Amino acid sequence: MGRKELEKKLNKKLHKHYGTAVRAGIEEDIIRVTGTLSNWQDIVDACSMCVQKGTKMHVVNDIVLEGVTMPRMRTPVQSDGALEGRRPDVLIIGGGISGASIARELTKWKLDILLVEKEADLAVQASGRNDGEVHPGVDLGRGTRKQYYVLRGNKMYGKICRELDVPFERCGQYVGFTHWWMYPAVLAYVWHRKHICKVTDTVLLSRKELRRKEKELNPDICFAIYNPSAGCVCPYGLTIAYGENAVENGAEISLDTAVLGMETEDGMIKSVRTNRGRIYPSIVVNAAGTFAEDIAAMAGDRFYSIHPRKGTNSILDKKSGHIVRGIASVKTLRQKTAHTKGGGILHTVHGNLLVGPNAQETYEKENFATMQESIDAVFAKQKMTAEGLDKKDIITYFTGVRPATFEEDFIIEKGRRAKNLIHCAGIQSPGLTTAPAVALDVEEMAVTELRSKRTILRNENFNPVRRGVPVLKNMPKEERDKMIQENPDYGIIVCRCEEISKGEIVDALKAPIVVPTLDGIKKRLRPGMGRCQGGFCMPLVVDIISEYMHIPPGEVKKAGAGSVITYGRTKGKGGGSDEECI
Repeated sequence: MGRKELEKKLNKKLHKHYGTAVRAGIEEDIIRVTGTLSNWQDIVDACSMCVQKGTKMHVVNDIVLEGVTMPRMRTPVQSDGALEGRRPDVLIIGGGISGASIARELTKWKLDILLVEKEADLAVQASGRNDGEVHPGVDLGRGTRKQYYVLRGNKMYGKICRELDVPFERCGQYVGFTHWWMYPAVLAYVWHRKHICKVTDTVLLSRKELRRKEKELNPDICFAIYNPSAGCVCPYGLTIAYGENAVENGAEISLDTAVLGMETEDGMIKSVRTNRGRIYPSIVVNAAGTFAEDIAAMAGDRFYSIHPRKGTNSILDKKSGHIVRGIASVKTLRQKTAHTKGGGILHTVHGNLLVGPNAQETYEKENFATMQESIDAVFAKQKMTAEGLDKKDIITYFTGVRPATFEEDFIIEKGRRAKNLIHCAGIQSPGLTTAPAVALDVEEMAVTELRSKRTILRNENFNPVRRGVPVLKNMPKEERDKMIQENPDYGIIVCRCEEISKGEIVDALKAPIVVPTLDGIKKRLRPGMGRCQGGFCMPLVVDIISEYMHIPPGEVKKAGAGSVITYGRTKGKGGGSDEECI
C-alpha cells in the first residue's frame, strides 16, 4: 500500500471514532498523529489505531490533551561544572538496567565511558519498580524484538548473576486455566510456542501435576502452561551490581545529572548540556526510559513516542511465602491482556510474595502514587490464582511507570537522523530479562561506530566478577562466626526482620557506588524492608551512616543526595584510575 493510500485509510478510521478532532500524516518513516482530545485514553487509542506492525514506521503522538499542562521532568536542584568539557567516547543517558548493563559491557574495551542519571541513585524509576521476573518469553509473538531478546537474555541470567554476585532463582512460571473446554486450544498454543517460537521448555501440566508443584493454587485450575526457565531476581540489586562492575572496570557514573539540551550540527550531536556542565561525546546512548522520546527530540531524531503505563505491586510478609513457590497466574476470557503481562503472584528471591502489577495508561511519566483501587483490583484478580492471598499481609506497595511505545516493542537501533546516537527505548516488560542480551548488541553498535574513525582495543584488565556485600544470614554458622570474630560489627544486628548487621551496612558504605541515605542502604541490603518497615532499625541505620560519613545524624537523608557525586575515574581510559571524585 502506498503512503497516500495508507494515510487515507488511517484518517478514515480516525474520523469514524473522533471526527475531525485528530488526523494522521505520514512523513518518511513516521506516522504523525495531530489534533486535540480531552481524554488521555482516547489519545492512546487513536495513536494505537495507526500502528503498522511489521514495518519500520513508528507512530509519533502530537495530539494535545485539552486543558492539561504536561508535567515537566523532575531535575536535580544541584548545579556545578564538574562535567564541563568532558569528552567521553560514549555518553550513556539513563541509570536503569539498560544503561547500567550497557556501561558494563562497554568496559570490555579501552573506552572513556560516562553514564549520567538524573536521580540520586541507580534504578530509581522503572528498573527499581517492577516485579523482578525473568520471563521465559512464552507470551511474546514471533518476530518481535522482545521475543528475539527474551530468548537470548533468559539463557544468560545464570552466568550474569554468578559474575555479579546477585541472587537468582529459576523458580518456574505457571499459567493456569479454569475451563476444560479450553484445553485443545491451549495445547495447540503450547505446541506453537515450543516448536515455532522456540520457547522449548514450554509444557502443559495436568491438575495433578500442578498440585504436586504448587499445592496452594486455586483448586479450580484444571491445567496449566509451565515454563521452568522462568525465574526471579532483585531488579534494583542487579542494576546496582551492573553499575558497580562498570565502575570497577573504569566507567564513570554521575548521579544527580540531568540532560537538559543538545547542540546538533549536520546530523551529529556535538554537545550535551547538563546541570553539571556541557559534555562533548563521540557517541550518545539513549537509555532514558520514559524520557527516551524527549532525548530523541533534543537530538532531532524523534521518530517514536512513549505512552507511560502505570503498574502497582504489593509486597506480602514472608509468612505468606508458602502460598506460591514460583510465579503463577490464571488466564480467563474476561481478561484483556493485549498490552500487559497481566500480572501474577511471584515468590521473590528474598522470600516475600509480590502481587501484581496492573496496567493503567497515564500521561504522567513520574507519578508513582499508589491508589487503593489499584491494590483492590490486583488482589481481586490474583485471588483467582491463589485464594489464600490476604491484603492484611501487605507490608508495603509500590507503583512503577513503564515506557511503552505504541508498537509495544523495543527500539534498539542507531539514530535515523542523528548519526552518533543509539536508541535503547521502549524498554518495558520483559526489559529486565532482555537487558543482558540488549547490552551486547548496543556494545557492538557503539564499538563498530567508533572503529570507523579509529582503532579500538580490548581492555585486558576487564574483570566480569563483582563481589557484593557478604550476606551473613545466608552463611553456614562456622563461616559466620569466623567473620564475627574478625570483625565484631558483624555480630551487631541492626535490622531484626532481615537479620542485617552493622558490619554489612559499613561494607555497603565502602562499595564502588555509595548512596549514603536510608533508601540507598535499604536498596543494597534491605534494612527497613521487613515486617516493621524500618520502625526498629531506621534510627540505627541513621547513626551508622552518620558515624561513617562524619556528618550529624540530622543531615542523613531518607532519599536524594546531600551533594552531587561522581563515581569512577577522572582521567584516562579503559582500566584507568578508580579514584572517586566528590
